[in-house]
Amino acid sequence: MAAKKVLIGGGTGFVGTRTNKLLRASDYNVVNISRMPAANNISWTSLEASGLPSNTCAVVNLAGQQFMDFTKIWTPGFKQNVLNSRVFTTRALATAINKSKNKPKVFVLVTGVGAYEPSETNKYDESSPSTGNDFFSKLLVEWEKAAYVDPPVRLVIIRSGVVLGREGGMIKNMILPFFFGLGGPIASGKQFLPWIHIEDLTRLIQFSIENQEVKGILNGVAPQVITNVDFTKAFAKALSRPAFFTVPEFVLNILLHKERAMMLTKGQHVTPKRTLEYGFQFKYPNIDAACAECAHLFSKN
Repeated sequence: MAAKKVLIGGGTGFVGTRTNKLLRASDYNVVNISRMPAANNISWTSLEASGLPSNTCAVVNLAGQQFMDFTKIWTPGFKQNVLNSRVFTTRALATAINKSKNKPKVFVLVTGVGAYEPSETNKYDESSPSTGNDFFSKLLVEWEKAAYVDPPVRLVIIRSGVVLGREGGMIKNMILPFFFGLGGPIASGKQFLPWIHIEDLTRLIQFSIENQEVKGILNGVAPQVITNVDFTKAFAKALSRPAFFTVPEFVLNILLHKERAMMLTKGQHVTPKRTLEYGFQFKYPNIDAACAECAHLFSKN
């Protein structure tokens, strides 16, 4: 019997690499869409010209320019690239799915909790509307709209929180300052920090592929709601380091641009109501356990 085939956009990034590893360990044949030629890769141009590879049972999109890449200045051109790299890849996959004769069972798109307007008082679950007027809230609306696929293909949109894992994202950026005792809260530290351990996010992607009743929006966030101060304490404790150096909001606004800095200085209270109702079980439901797994100076992979 041939292995079940999953097509992944953005399969070579931080989350994509771990998703590949998990699915291959579960006997899936994973094909990545990439700009780089390699075994088991196809290009975005090839997808557009030839459609989905034959016998594709699931499609996952993780593609998108990293907006927290601090080597890139927050210019109108970079913002456009952040938007296009998400919307265009999602639309390309949705179009290929809609054109295919032998359709996959499911299309899983990973977006973000930026869909919910930053607030210190509002509480959000999957039924909450996307009402924000900031760049990221507007981006999320356009991004998710691009994912429309015709029935009977299931569409699952996972709105991910900050992904915690040693190999990338926030932990990779913060490990050295915290290791040398230079870590601390960001701005007031009171802002909510929706988060998920990378292992739980990849497991949720597989869960969405394999459970036929799962569809619609799932919040990819751990059930424990925390603030930036809570994260700071947990990560410093896991590293056995102090964390007293507060990073003022105005400094981040200058360094990163206010529009991008708000991803760190503002937050949302988000819970995974539907995710839990479907029966998904988190391996890392609390921040102490998640930080303990990530708190090592050198990457294990």
